[in-house]
Amino acid sequence: MQTEHLDTAIERAFGAISQARELFEPRLTLREVGTVSHVAAGIAMVSGLPGVGAEEMLKFPGDVFGIAFNVDEAQIGVLLLGSYWQLKAGDPVKRLGNVADVPVGEGLIGRVIDPTGRTLDGQGALLADARLPVERPAAHIMDRAPVSEPLQTGIKVIDALIPVGRGQRELILGDRQTGKTAIAVDAILNQRGKNVLCVYCAIGQRASGVAKVIASLRAHDAMAYTVVVVTEGNDPPGLAYIAPYAATSIAEHFMEQGRDVLLVYDDLTHHARAYRELSLLLRRPPGREAFPGDIFYIHSRLLERATHLRAELGGGSLTALPIIETEAQDISAYIPTNLISITDGQIVLSPSLFALGVLPAVDVGMSVSRVGGKAQRAAYRAVAGDLKLAYAQFEELESFSRFGARLDEDTRKRVTHGQRIRACLKQPQAAPVPMLEQISVLLALTSGLFDTVPVDQMTAAEQAVREAAVAVPDDVRTRLDTADTMSDDDREAILDLARGAVAGFRISSQPKEQG
Repeated sequence: MQTEHLDTAIERAFGAISQARELFEPRLTLREVGTVSHVAAGIAMVSGLPGVGAEEMLKFPGDVFGIAFNVDEAQIGVLLLGSYWQLKAGDPVKRLGNVADVPVGEGLIGRVIDPTGRTLDGQGALLADARLPVERPAAHIMDRAPVSEPLQTGIKVIDALIPVGRGQRELILGDRQTGKTAIAVDAILNQRGKNVLCVYCAIGQRASGVAKVIASLRAHDAMAYTVVVVTEGNDPPGLAYIAPYAATSIAEHFMEQGRDVLLVYDDLTHHARAYRELSLLLRRPPGREAFPGDIFYIHSRLLERATHLRAELGGGSLTALPIIETEAQDISAYIPTNLISITDGQIVLSPSLFALGVLPAVDVGMSVSRVGGKAQRAAYRAVAGDLKLAYAQFEELESFSRFGARLDEDTRKRVTHGQRIRACLKQPQAAPVPMLEQISVLLALTSGLFDTVPVDQMTAAEQAVREAAVAVPDDVRTRLDTADTMSDDDREAILDLARGAVAGFRISSQPKEQG
């Protein structure tokens, strides 16, 4: 009985094979195969592909991929996206018929990948919902909505004085080792529980620096809502060039689903240098500082993709925090001025403040937000104007007080108040402050409650006010988050708690401090 069933199955299988063989019709398919002319540092010149299109993907031996960048009449300049040391003149090159793309979807959250979608965290295969082109057009003007919601960074000096809105592009710039990445990472850490997804794009960074950032994100459980896109300093310049575009496509996928996304580019200085290197190798004409003429365009088309979509399109937003490294605080250099003109404001970090231990070392006078103030909570607006003016006056008067000059009573009060402002705006790394605690501290500061507290006790006094903020009634909390203005009753309710917290730190008579 079993033998009969086996014979029937074999006959059926062979019958299907015979039928398929009879129906098969061989077809001739035209394929273009080019040849490598020569290979340089990160680029290859290829001939023999007359039908190739701009930005089309090409495949080289050894599973090395490239992007057709220069499409000339005689040959093609290709950006190589992998280890190219084994390539040589005469190697065959195949067209793939598609542009460079990157995997997107929920499966990327919590993962570390490179711009092509290859995993770098050793956690197995990547589960992607789809693949999107690396280069995509920005949302149309009519598809955009005004920036109306704040993006809380948890950093007091930024949320109060240089606010960022969801859908804004805020540039972070400063010299080396002034805390640029720390500000961006703190902003990511503060999005925990706020329904904001984050994408951190490391462009040409040292492996140790990237590992430190990833370790910090994991230590604070931030990888649960973060995607990390990495290119290291020893990667081909082509990978560094496409990295921010790939990260933006990943973020756009979430934005188009109606979600809010924070995207950090760390940093676009390395991106500009990688593009300059590729352009010079491909014999494109150099311009100012040897950058090619279209260096402004590569960043403008990138940052133009950050926006807030209309409610009909889901209402999602993409907030960009590009980082730029300056040299000797020269913000008038080519790349910084380009990006300042593209973005909606800048956070300038000062090496002198960093050296004094004022962290984060934000230069309030040179920093500005041209959009976020419209989305700022009313409670912040109630205190921010007086705070910024008082701090600016203090910085002007501080140099005089250092010489031990005799100051009149009004000037001495301004200096004393400014010292307390500076002490309050200090904040340790990886310690974001919730909105209610920030408002309580800033309101106490602008009301002069800290003016009689010794400077060396300011940290303890501020902590006492933050702890007292826990007792703020729920109805006041709700109004602070939703109301268009801050009422006198709500202000007084917070100040009463702050007065009680600060009372233990006051001294009997105000000291005559002059520096």
